[in-house]
Amino acid sequence: MSMSPHRAHRPATRVVDLGRPARGEDTPVNPPITLSSTYVGTGEVASGARAYGRYSNPTWDPFEEALARLEGADVPALVYGSGLAAIASALDLVAPGGTVIMPTHTYQGALLGAQETARTGRFDLVTVDVEDTQAVIAAVRDATEAQAASAHERPVMLWIESPTNPMLEVADLPALVERAKADGAFVVVDNTFATPLLQRPLEVGADVVVHSVTKYLAGHSDVVLGACVPAEAPVRDLLLHHRSIQGAIAGPFDVWLALRGLRTLALRVERSGLSAQTLAERLAGHSAVREVRFPGLRDDPGNERAAAQMDGFGAIIAIDVGQAAAAERVVDRCELWTPATSLGGVESLIERRRRHTAEPESVPDGLLRLSVGIEDVEDLWTDLAEALDTVIA
Repeated sequence: MSMSPHRAHRPATRVVDLGRPARGEDTPVNPPITLSSTYVGTGEVASGARAYGRYSNPTWDPFEEALARLEGADVPALVYGSGLAAIASALDLVAPGGTVIMPTHTYQGALLGAQETARTGRFDLVTVDVEDTQAVIAAVRDATEAQAASAHERPVMLWIESPTNPMLEVADLPALVERAKADGAFVVVDNTFATPLLQRPLEVGADVVVHSVTKYLAGHSDVVLGACVPAEAPVRDLLLHHRSIQGAIAGPFDVWLALRGLRTLALRVERSGLSAQTLAERLAGHSAVREVRFPGLRDDPGNERAAAQMDGFGAIIAIDVGQAAAAERVVDRCELWTPATSLGGVESLIERRRRHTAEPESVPDGLLRLSVGIEDVEDLWTDLAEALDTVIA
């Protein structure tokens, strides 16, 4: 399955233009929602046929095409019923008995899923500090050398998340992808935080990009979806087979909402990113804050890398206020910031990450993850600063 060429507009135009129906007199501007569990047909049900709602839906097509184009893929993306469903499908690409190398501070759902799968013996799991480029390269080299006798394809998978969740670590993405591919590893990148507007891992050689569509792509905290964006058709065929057989499919209405949300992605990313920069700079000077992680700060360890390889710094901030009780007090005192998990919506969210029992112990007890929304930045700062003042009162 391939897509027709599309004019090389800038990303802010493409999020509005991609996935539209072909133009014609009285045709709709937006693609319709198709609500059907099955499709008429009498011939052989081969790959690519709709046939049944678990295989395909016309409502998925425009979103999958649009996301693929934004990421720079030549084949359509695949939408899933959740971000973790997409992650599970991507992890299934590693050969049985293979090795998965994953950042220590990967999204806890992905890390927990990989840990549980590794305990079954399906693959070995190695965790690394993704900011330490040489350590990651060494881990990949050791794994590929150990798997040299494997008769399977994709015996080693390097899983990269950058910036990481929730510690905002930035990987040297071009260097890691280049070296991993040279050593024969298969590379998957979780691009949820950056979105394809700020970072396009396929352009530097990654094999698959993963998204939690729930977050920035849909952007309104009203759907749960995921996506895989493969670089090549053979990998897409494997992912499609996994999605069809495992049944990790999305409802058509949810995907239609995600495409509608995608239309404002550039505006949302720009607004929230500008506000995040302002807030991070002010937070760095607040006496209640021990540490701020935000790639846009000049003294942040990831600043130089992010500036070189991204088109912006995103809108997630991590701050450490010391003890868990202090962090909870800040959350409780916020009135505008919503105390909730997830991120990437129009509303600003605040959460103490260690309230999740699966979060790695290396995440500080007092770490707060801030997802900056599109509200007025001065209102956001006033609310947050007043809450932080209670910690030092």
